[in-house]
Order: sequence, then C-alpha cells, then structure tokens
Amino acid sequence: MNLNSQKRILVVDDSALMRRVLCDIINADGRFVVEDTAMNGQIALDYVTKKKYDAIVLDVNMPVMNGIEFLKELQKRRIPAKVIMASTDTTEGAKVTMDCLDLGALDFVHKPNQAMDCRNAGFVKALTDILAVAANGKEPKFEKPFDLNSVKRDKKLAEIVSRSVTNVSGKKIVAIASSTGGPKALQSVIPRLPKNLNAPVVLVQHMPVGFTKSLADRLDSLSDVAVSEAAEGDELVKGHVYIAKGGAHMNIVSKAGKSVIHFSDEPTREGVKPCANYMYESLANSPYDQVVCVVMTGMGQDGTEGVTNLKKNKKVHVIAQQEASCAVYGMPRAVVNAGLADQVVDLNTIAQEIIMNVGTN
Repeated sequence: MNLNSQKRILVVDDSALMRRVLCDIINADGRFVVEDTAMNGQIALDYVTKKKYDAIVLDVNMPVMNGIEFLKELQKRRIPAKVIMASTDTTEGAKVTMDCLDLGALDFVHKPNQAMDCRNAGFVKALTDILAVAANGKEPKFEKPFDLNSVKRDKKLAEIVSRSVTNVSGKKIVAIASSTGGPKALQSVIPRLPKNLNAPVVLVQHMPVGFTKSLADRLDSLSDVAVSEAAEGDELVKGHVYIAKGGAHMNIVSKAGKSVIHFSDEPTREGVKPCANYMYESLANSPYDQVVCVVMTGMGQDGTEGVTNLKKNKKVHVIAQQEASCAVYGMPRAVVNAGLADQVVDLNTIAQEIIMNVGTN
C-alpha cells in the first residue's frame, strides 16, 4: 500500500483505551492511517480548523465538548467533514445518534460498551466498511435546516396534483429501501406523505438493534402519516409507515385474508439485517396489484436482487434516488445499472412521485 494513498483519519473519544483500540483497528487496515486523536470535541475542533481529514470517527458523550456540540460547530463554521458516529444502543444513545445524523454525520457504528469487545470481527468489519465509504465519498453540503412548514407546503401541492391522476386504480403498496444517509434523507420523504395516502408503506433502513424505534419516533413526530417500528403480526393499513426493526428480516405475509408483518431470522444478506431483498421478495405472493419500490441512498446493492425477483410476479414501479442528492450512491446506482428504474428523481420529489403512483383516498 502506498502510504500517500492511505486515507487520513481523526479519532475522537474521551476513553484513552477506546482510542487505542480504535487506532489499532484502523491502522491495521492498509487503506487508512490515524493521523490524530482527540479526547473531546474541542480538541478535535482545533485540529479540523488547521488540517483536513478524509474521515472522522466521533464519540457521542464526551466532556468539554460532546459529539452534538462538535457537529453544531462544524455547521456554524461551515467546515465540511465526513463524520461517522461511534454510538451505544441505549435508548438515550439511539436518540442522540438520530440528532447527530440530522446535524450532518454520515452514518454510525454501534460501539460495544467495553473497549476490548471492539476487536470482534463484526465490529471491525462494520467500522472499516463505513470508514471506506466515508473516506472515499463526497464532502457533505451545507443544506438549509429541515423546514417542516416547507415540507407541508410541498405535500399539499402534491395532493392537489394527485387528484387529477387517473391511473391509480387497484390495491397498491409502497416499499422503501435505504441505508447510509437514509435517516436524514427519509425526513425529506415521509413527512411529505399525506395521512390519506392510498397505500401502506413498508420500509427497510439498515440499522442495528436498538435504533429503529428512535428513527420511527422521530419520523412520526414530523409526519401526518403514522410511523412505527413494525411489530410481529402488525396488519398493514393505508397511510401508515412500518419500519423494519433492527436485527431481523421483515416480510409481508397473508393471514386470514389480511397482509401482516412477519419477522424472520435468516443470516445477514448483502451483509445486512434487515435486508430489503427479503421485504421485496415477500411481496411476490401478496394481494397487491402493484408495488411502488423506492430505492434510496446507501452503500451496497441491497434491493436490486429483491426487485428483480419481485418483477417476475408483480407489476412494479421503481423510483430510484438521483445521485446528486444521495449521501452514498450505491443502492440506487445498482438498481439503475440493472435497468430496473422507471424513474430517477431528486430526493425532494420522491414523495410527490409516490403520491402520483398510489393516489389518496
């Protein structure tokens, strides 16, 4: 490995032992080198004002300046940085992680509570995989803050337009897949959907156990549609968004004439659990006349195989997120390259296209 081609990483954590372990893991991968370490956000801020890093691994809870405060300073000073959070899965930890993603962090890794547990193969792979995506990815843009009033105006316009649409007959369902960059991107989609949407929405966002409920709660607080972490046996109803829980694969099955959620425990697929491929394939034998598949920002190819197999049995309309608006153009790229996409649209128009395809009631 050419040392000049190694990606330069900044590690920020208040635990000296955790910093050491994280540095060992990162430096053991020839693609990276830890350029500097910091024990709190203030020291890290001093570093990033003087030099540029390819990626930053950031702890959440730290003295002097925590992860949230550090991200706010980056926004305030308009310092572009590709940040990965190292987060615990406590209820509070999950909520704070959602806040960090809102503030521009690209993604997060679930950090074990004990530093020595970080040496397990699962954590090492998760950290180095997302570090590679971040270090080689584009710098984040300084976007306008999330504006719920603007979202609601867009939603009303889309509803008005949808009333003139005639090709929305039949029973339909919306199935969304998202990964890296998804939690923030979904705020530009789900709150724009009207509560009288003429279809249920099932959603796989790649997240570990303990985080999907916080995501659902966040989106529910911003939306007119109901949003919940899906539970075993949930009956699908129109105008409701069901988010797959972390650590299990979500399937849609028929039971007593109704479509319900069923979780299965197969191994990871495409390296993730939940995997959107299972969700898409489970809809092949569902009573829905058409499935509107939406593939959004994320690394990897999850969704492509599932949509391919679903198309053998169902009428499918595929909406892929446009590259320019993706944090990571992996999953949508795979769908587009496979020739599956019927539309490639900007993030802010995905909700409108969903409404146009399923209508309101």
